[in-house]
Amino acid sequence: MKVASDDISGTIVKDNETYIVIDNTSLDNLVLSKTVLHPGKSTGGHKHAGQEEVYQFTFGHGTMEVGDKVFNVNQGDVVLIPDGLFHKVHNLSSVEDLIFVCVFDGKRSH
Repeated sequence: MKVASDDISGTIVKDNETYIVIDNTSLDNLVLSKTVLHPGKSTGGHKHAGQEEVYQFTFGHGTMEVGDKVFNVNQGDVVLIPDGLFHKVHNLSSVEDLIFVCVFDGKRSH
């Protein structure tokens, strides 16, 4: 199955003043998720035991915390998140959304 980063063919699981989160659960062992993080907002930040993640940023710019590191993220960047490390994304723009897709194993635990 082929999907585009701007339309992952999923279901909206969160839609509020902070972000829109869409999950594609077509596969048995992986979830493809898209987050549209609104201007000036941050994700809640979390960690999961037993779950790795890969984030690919498709639009905008911001910063990301992974463990004790904080770094800039821009369109095209890919971030690997090891099992159990805290991670959080911040949209630094005051006018544009920050959009990223995420792949993780298992089911959503956050």
